[in-house]
Amino acid sequence: MAKLSLRGVKKRFKNTAVLHGIDLEIGDREFVVFVGPSGCGKSTLLRLIAGLDPISDGEFVLNGKRMNEVHPSQRGIAMVFQSYALYPHMDVYENMAFGARLMGLSKQEVEDRIAEAARMLRLEPLLQRKPRELSGGQRQRVAIGRALVRKPDVFLLDEPLSNLDAALRSDVRLEIARLHRQIGGTMIYVTHDQVEAMTLADRIVVMNQGRIEQVGSPRELYETPANTFVASFIGSPKMALIDVVRKAGHVGIGGADIALPGLPTGDGPMKLGVRPDGLSLTREPTANAIPATVIYTEYLGENAFVYARLADGTLVGIRTLPNDLYEPDEHVGLLVDAGALHFFSAEDGRRLSA
Repeated sequence: MAKLSLRGVKKRFKNTAVLHGIDLEIGDREFVVFVGPSGCGKSTLLRLIAGLDPISDGEFVLNGKRMNEVHPSQRGIAMVFQSYALYPHMDVYENMAFGARLMGLSKQEVEDRIAEAARMLRLEPLLQRKPRELSGGQRQRVAIGRALVRKPDVFLLDEPLSNLDAALRSDVRLEIARLHRQIGGTMIYVTHDQVEAMTLADRIVVMNQGRIEQVGSPRELYETPANTFVASFIGSPKMALIDVVRKAGHVGIGGADIALPGLPTGDGPMKLGVRPDGLSLTREPTANAIPATVIYTEYLGENAFVYARLADGTLVGIRTLPNDLYEPDEHVGLLVDAGALHFFSAEDGRRLSA
């Protein structure tokens, strides 16, 4: 069992504030992913949980016990780093055994734990190999196995897939998801890749500039982003944000005056959010079509995305069928699915209710 509470957690390096009061509850057996751009503070927060850096203000509570002053080795937490950090002169077995032996476990207990971890991670054929004889994906599985043999209450994973190529990232991501189902431990995973976050997490914590922007399930963040930052960060291709002026149930976009049901009350500027599935293209002039110019097309096999620029310079992505061919510089019209729109304040980017 592992329940974590972060209460008003702040972190400063000399006079530079990095985290600005983090409040977060993580439940037992949850898989929580911290996601955000580089420099947002997600790895720093993970290091505070691990005890590798001290907390400047606030407190970290694990299973009801304040952990601020507890040594990292006594927290019941294991961390997997971005770099594999394997001992090059030791084989896989010895790399996995090293930390377990420091815990004072008996030889038989160490062997049993390594056998169990090797079975889970499919490392049995590799136990006598040195790290230089392994692929990147195999090295990362060894690093995870080294953490696993300690049987911690909490697993921390700091961008564990960033050094792998695309195919290996997909394979190891599946391994991590399978491992979580098997061991049922509490896992906190840091990444800047929102695809990893969407596919792995029970809940996602979106961070920006040392603050939490939103916490929720992948579906909640995708379908009801709290603000324009979350809206543009979650989803690939990202949501287009279009500056519009609303008046009497209409919006002005790129010279077109379009009637939209469900607009928030009031008149004036706002931001209209729409994902690629909420737009379609037409070559026929219609009253509700937004004028745009095709920039380029991404062909992805069963799908294609056409990117077009509006008159105000906004770039939008539109999902199309792969056989729908559009040429660069071609003039088209964009049709909006009114049921797929998101509305945000032009002033602070917060989500507006219809």
